[in-house]
Amino acid sequence: MSKFSKVSLFSGLNNLKDITVDARYSAICGYTEADLDTVFAPELPGLDRAQIRAWYNGYNWTGEAVYNPFDVLLLFDARQFRPWWFETATPKFLVDLLIEREVFVPDLGRMLTSDALLSSFDVDHIATEALLFQAGYLTIDAVRQLGALIEYRLRWPNLEVQASLTGALLDQIAPSTHRPGSRVSRLYELLLANDFAGLERFFTALYDAIPPDWYRKNKISRYEGHSAGVFYAVFAALGLDVTPEEASNAGRLDLALRFNGQIYLFEFKVVELTPDGRALQQLKDKDYAARYRGEDRPIHLIGVEFSRERRTVVGFEVEQVPAPGR
Repeated sequence: MSKFSKVSLFSGLNNLKDITVDARYSAICGYTEADLDTVFAPELPGLDRAQIRAWYNGYNWTGEAVYNPFDVLLLFDARQFRPWWFETATPKFLVDLLIEREVFVPDLGRMLTSDALLSSFDVDHIATEALLFQAGYLTIDAVRQLGALIEYRLRWPNLEVQASLTGALLDQIAPSTHRPGSRVSRLYELLLANDFAGLERFFTALYDAIPPDWYRKNKISRYEGHSAGVFYAVFAALGLDVTPEEASNAGRLDLALRFNGQIYLFEFKVVELTPDGRALQQLKDKDYAARYRGEDRPIHLIGVEFSRERRTVVGFEVEQVPAPGR
């Protein structure tokens, strides 16, 4: 529930106590793990418990995390995993606002905000992170006290919200002429087959679908972050395990994707800013694969180069990291 004005200094509403981020009341607006395992135990057979958790759990107000009750009840009724809550209303206003404010999509799931921002209520001037929190698209991940300031780290609450909102943003940035969902399902098939030539064609077509007006209006299109943001959005829309700007002692990798027992490491470059061929070379020079070798999975290095003048992918190099001892 979004904040509302307390009207004036002399309003009786000033006496209300706000319990939004009081840990004692964190579980009053959703179902807990215990609720699902006891009250809803008869509904669980035939459904993957971990999948229920990934899709609908995760809302947190500094205490116990809860499930979205609307989603859970519709799941038990229809026996299908769908973005039930998100589908109740397409947040066009929110998507348009995020595009207008040139929000870097990978930052959405890892925002920092203060206690004062979470108390905002004026929708015309509200900070992006406060609006996303109050509207239910972000939730609290951690809290820390910095002197007199309380800082909140925000994150996606669950798979439903992450995949649905990033998918809506992707459709706004690069409208698809095909039926909804067909584009990301094609990406899934290409990843399953490790069809890297197909992936290059897929992402080239994706960039070609971005309207020229978007480039004129958005400063981020001039930088490497634009490429990372589009790639992140399409992977997140599929609900995949994707991590932007993963740090190690070698530096900060642009994007890491874990899928189908394999790891894909991405580096993005704008050729007008960096010479051709540097994306893949940087992955190798900094040995970004080092921190992932312990996971004992095949690792693929993918260097992607983008031309801001031609507005398309102009380089897509792939190299598999040799297994230890080879």
